[in-house]
Amino acid sequence: MASKIYVVGIGPGSSEQITPQAVAAIGASDVIVGYKLYLKLISSLIGEKETCGTGMKKERERAVAAFDMARLGKTVAVVSSGDSGVYGMASLMWEMKLQNAADDVEIEVVPGISAMFAGAALLGAPLGHDFCSISLSDLLTPWQTIERRIEAAASADFVTAVYNPYSHDRYWQLSRLKEIFLQHRSPDTPVGLAHHVGREHQSTEVVRLADLRADMADMFTVVIIGNSQSKYKDNIIVTPRGYYSEEQKSEDNVGRMIMNESFRTILSELDATGMSLEHLWASLHCIHTTADFGVAKMLYLTDGVIASLHKKFFSGRPPVVVTDVRMVTSGIRKAMVDKLGIEVKCYLDDPRVAVMAAQGNITRTQAGVQLAVEEHPDALYAFGNAPTALIELTKHIRRGTAQPCGVVAAPVGFVNVKESKWRLKYGCSQIPAIIVEGRKGGSNVAATIINAILSWDEAEAMHPGEGV
Repeated sequence: MASKIYVVGIGPGSSEQITPQAVAAIGASDVIVGYKLYLKLISSLIGEKETCGTGMKKERERAVAAFDMARLGKTVAVVSSGDSGVYGMASLMWEMKLQNAADDVEIEVVPGISAMFAGAALLGAPLGHDFCSISLSDLLTPWQTIERRIEAAASADFVTAVYNPYSHDRYWQLSRLKEIFLQHRSPDTPVGLAHHVGREHQSTEVVRLADLRADMADMFTVVIIGNSQSKYKDNIIVTPRGYYSEEQKSEDNVGRMIMNESFRTILSELDATGMSLEHLWASLHCIHTTADFGVAKMLYLTDGVIASLHKKFFSGRPPVVVTDVRMVTSGIRKAMVDKLGIEVKCYLDDPRVAVMAAQGNITRTQAGVQLAVEEHPDALYAFGNAPTALIELTKHIRRGTAQPCGVVAAPVGFVNVKESKWRLKYGCSQIPAIIVEGRKGGSNVAATIINAILSWDEAEAMHPGEGV
């Protein structure tokens, strides 16, 4: 003789968060089986029904008892907090059922509201995009396995709900998780802690990832770590799904939409750990232009260089931009140049250059810099090709005959390229500069760095592409 077992999720604790389906299953059962605390939480639903309660770590004993009573013809409800399929009894009950194929006890899983969903509701909307959950309990899962899952979640930019974060014996695991996440996430990433969800003493708090401490949590806490796009204010975390931003960008032209999609792709793959927003903004532009993620590690920026140069461009009296070759000039966004009234000059076509180069036995780009320094000593200089031009400028800076408001140094090649950049970095350290260190660079890179400066006001919203 056999009957039925309901495997019931009773929600996080509040009677308001028990579903009607769960109430009906408990009402239809003869015996209620569960952890003693959970039976206490639903005592009003149990009434005078027979119960079978055990302490913690007795899940298998409860499952065996449930099957034994079902085989006697009783209808049994096995209850779990939250959802019975999320770290609950459903998997164990089905494992035992499948091991005994001849057993005709019927199992029905009744879903419930998981603690991470109830906790997320209290915290605003932290689970608005892709997320995962990880339990830090290593009673049944080796820590090495848990750590691999933490690493995967952190590196893939999942919003992550953390169960079983802290106990008397589990005091270090959350600190180790934080350490791993900080290798992939900004220290400012919001972390929500939902305590005693749906129960007496319910509370929430939001902290920066850098400020998270293990002792902020206990076994009745769900910790939710935001992703790279999550925002927070006071005790609310929001992880954008994209609806609002897409509506905001609905009038964008095709070029800007493509650039935004490219930036989102780059952000999902780039390890931006420890980068300032200026470094990240310049890196995104350079990677977008070259498809080379390695360029992010080659960039050297003096403090505040992008913000200060952006301010100069929007001051009403923008600096002249001097380039070493025409390809840099053509890569700077014309719409922004026209909007701000920026004069962009390349001296290679100046008839004086050929004469000076021949007379001085120097390159035409060197001659161009000599002319530029005479006429625009305080210009923004951008080099994407010729190391000799950069070397020439550093000579004038050190002599005091040039005081550029900034230098974009991205000459490319094999002869004197690295040395030209070192002259600027170490010999002219007082000059605001963005340098692509090493042999790499190029006219397209120099131009895109100028575009990054011009669009600095778009960095906070990560909505690039004005003038594209």
